[in-house]
Amino acid sequence: MNQHTQLRKGRSATAGDPPTNARRLLLGSFRAAVAAADPAIILPPHLPAPPRGRTLVVGGGKAAASMAAAVEAHWPADAPLAGLVVTRYQHGLPTRRIEVVEASHPLPDGRGEEAALRMLGMAGQLGPDDLLLALISGGGSSLLAAPVEGVSLKELRQVTKALLNAGATIHDINTVRKHLTRLSGGRLAQAAHGAHTLALVISDVVGDDPTHIASGPCAPDPTTCADALEQLQRFRIALPAGVRHHLEQTAPEADTPKPGDPCFARTENRVIASAQASLQAACACFEKHGIPAVVLSDSVSGDAQAVAKQHAALARAVRSRPIALISGGETTVTLRPQHGRGGRNAEFLLALALELVNTPAWAIACDTDGIDGSEDNAGALIGPDTLARARAQGLNAQKLLAAHDSHGFFSALGDLVLTGPTRTNVNDYRALLVGLD
Repeated sequence: MNQHTQLRKGRSATAGDPPTNARRLLLGSFRAAVAAADPAIILPPHLPAPPRGRTLVVGGGKAAASMAAAVEAHWPADAPLAGLVVTRYQHGLPTRRIEVVEASHPLPDGRGEEAALRMLGMAGQLGPDDLLLALISGGGSSLLAAPVEGVSLKELRQVTKALLNAGATIHDINTVRKHLTRLSGGRLAQAAHGAHTLALVISDVVGDDPTHIASGPCAPDPTTCADALEQLQRFRIALPAGVRHHLEQTAPEADTPKPGDPCFARTENRVIASAQASLQAACACFEKHGIPAVVLSDSVSGDAQAVAKQHAALARAVRSRPIALISGGETTVTLRPQHGRGGRNAEFLLALALELVNTPAWAIACDTDGIDGSEDNAGALIGPDTLARARAQGLNAQKLLAAHDSHGFFSALGDLVLTGPTRTNVNDYRALLVGLD
């Protein structure tokens, strides 16, 4: 009887089989989820025919370089093509016709600022016979963060860091960044002066609304400076002088372009990849090995530790039979002034391990971009023996969780998932496997 058969029956001939197979299955499911969002596969069917005029490619995000490479590979050799995209450091790829710049994420830097200003200048030279092809993916709003006039890059970094540490969601952060940066909130489409604009978008946000993905460079912005100010006040963020003045004094007509603005008459935002497709690919991976799988949601949000409690409760309710519980979305972590290392996925898993005492279960949680927060790992794995192995090494799981030091916990156990940059991003991936023993 092979191992897959034993997993389908929820038992094994040897004590070592379930952990080995569970880890292999979880890692395989994550690889399947990432592969379903590979720009080399998903982007080419969405490319338009070359226009009568020029084609300018611009964009930003963690997937920007791989998206640009996919465009180059499938664009006619005799058709004009040029452009510039910006991606995170160490996420670049070699290209021939589209320049790739690497910049800082999640806090913006001067390289991203310079790239954003160059893109706006290039878009402003387009005419009605030209095509602006925008390649947009998660992370783009910080990578393309050229501050508006009167706001310094230092002030923008200060506000961004404060929001991240306060546990603000990506929607909250992007509401603010749209009104503090020159390219966000539809301003890229506005700069194109009536050229046909097609934004191909890889979604990393709950709901897949283009206005929230990379702060919507080509999408109408329904929010206002007053909304941004309200978000900052809600999180009790100290406002730098330039930020306060801009948000309080900007006239409505000088704000971001709103729904119905004529600048969007020839603009299309097309989402070409999202969490749902990746989660379904992971389901197929489990089911291929005889384990039923269910997608709980592709839009899980909230505090990572609270989400862990919810997942643990579900695991206890269904543990009598083999099943994989899969979810996507993006949790948050509210950091204390003094804290350790670790992203939201590792924090979710450490909290989950503590909640699943006496419940045999395995789980994986990883960011599909290969980077959990600002660490070097995509996420981590847990199993029924995680806490016992930690105690044997003198690790106090509860204290490390309270200190937000999940990276240290899983690093000591050798349970970090290390992939390197995947050059795509459809948010977080979680799979919880129960009922195998």
